[in-house]
Amino acid sequence: MYFFRNALNKSRAAALTIALLASCKSDGSSDPTPAPAAAKPTQYGTPFAGVPNREDAVIYQVNMRAFSQAGNLAGVTARLDSIKALGANVVYLMPIYPIGLVKAVNSPYAVKDYLAVSPEFGSLADLRALVDGAHSRGLSVMLDWVANHTSWDNAWINQHPEWYLRSGAGVIQSPPNTNYTDVAQLNFDSAPMRLAMIDAMKSWVYTANVDGFRFDYADGPPVNFWKQAVDSLRNIKTHKLLLMAEGARNANFTAGFDYNFGSEFYGGFWDVYRRSKPATTLNGLNSKEYAGANGTQQVVRFTTNHDVNGSDGTPEYLFGGEAGAMSAFVIASLYKGVPMIYNGQEAGMTTAIPFPFTSVKISWGAKPGVTKAYKQLLAARASSPALQHGTTTDYNTPDVCAFTKTAGNEQVLVLVNVRGSATQYNVPQALSNTTWTDALQGGSVTLGSRTTLPAYGYRVLKK
Repeated sequence: MYFFRNALNKSRAAALTIALLASCKSDGSSDPTPAPAAAKPTQYGTPFAGVPNREDAVIYQVNMRAFSQAGNLAGVTARLDSIKALGANVVYLMPIYPIGLVKAVNSPYAVKDYLAVSPEFGSLADLRALVDGAHSRGLSVMLDWVANHTSWDNAWINQHPEWYLRSGAGVIQSPPNTNYTDVAQLNFDSAPMRLAMIDAMKSWVYTANVDGFRFDYADGPPVNFWKQAVDSLRNIKTHKLLLMAEGARNANFTAGFDYNFGSEFYGGFWDVYRRSKPATTLNGLNSKEYAGANGTQQVVRFTTNHDVNGSDGTPEYLFGGEAGAMSAFVIASLYKGVPMIYNGQEAGMTTAIPFPFTSVKISWGAKPGVTKAYKQLLAARASSPALQHGTTTDYNTPDVCAFTKTAGNEQVLVLVNVRGSATQYNVPQALSNTTWTDALQGGSVTLGSRTTLPAYGYRVLKK
């Protein structure tokens, strides 16, 4: 997200939320005459019947500017087979909309027109071709949605200045307590703005047949807006939509989102891999991020994304080379939650993709061994109900992230060495002297009372 570069700075995020909530009534209905809802657009294509259950998703984030040499939608369509072969079943596209030019920094998160495709990326026909191609391969498509703010040359600025946060003198403001001056903060006290925003979201479900949204900086707009938006989207009964809040606020679950964002768990990887904190650190973060989740609501787990890749570096840089990056992803994809892959990490990219994402292209095929490891892991996950959404039992030690996952009669044991040197793991009594099948390499494995894991080594065993 545009704001994630400082997402771990809670004081800034809290200040922005407080500022917005202070200006909003609880029902968001301060405008006396809300605008009528837009007419329902004609449905393009047939709603996709293969959208996965939210707990079974494997999300692949596409940064179009880096993804292909052309940097457009057609470049994504051309590699859909590779995304499918990797083991993903949901393609999440970063913002496709025209980008503002006033006070601009060329950010895709400064949206000039919510209802159009940016010529930089192609046309509506190109987006439809991508969605059609994805559906034909069993892949769902999510669009990135930027609800918190618009560019300064968005038509709303002149047509509806009351839809924006304004000073006492009536001057439209940038997001409070930030240095993001290229965007104008929307005012969620405006009921007509809310309706226009929601109608724009819904229009893409009809005109491009998309299967959901990832909502940028979801902790900014008030929860009651998200409840309104989610309820409205859920009323599109012809579509099964996946809705991801890119935020850590537990109330996002109450609003009805399928997913919250695992930003604190990502911070836990920093603590464990870079600061030598114990692997048991992850236990508490897992519990904290799932507070408020009901039923099959999930947390999205990752080792990189478009924000932190540019600001922090690649997983290889952060977590100890290829082996460390892979061991961290094993935890992210199997511990609990829904995994997300940022384009290029499966290719073993060692060059970060910095904002505004225009200077680096992904080198596909440079490290086939890394890609193979991702495929093996995600294939094992897809074939195992326990790995996908089983009940987790922790057996972590300071140097090993260890857990079982159980679903029905299937049990899986995952052991991950989080250190850059070999370590011995004392197998808990409940698991010692047991025989398993290696879910990645095949063959039988018998565990005694102790087992050795190489530097950043991992094992996925099932029975």
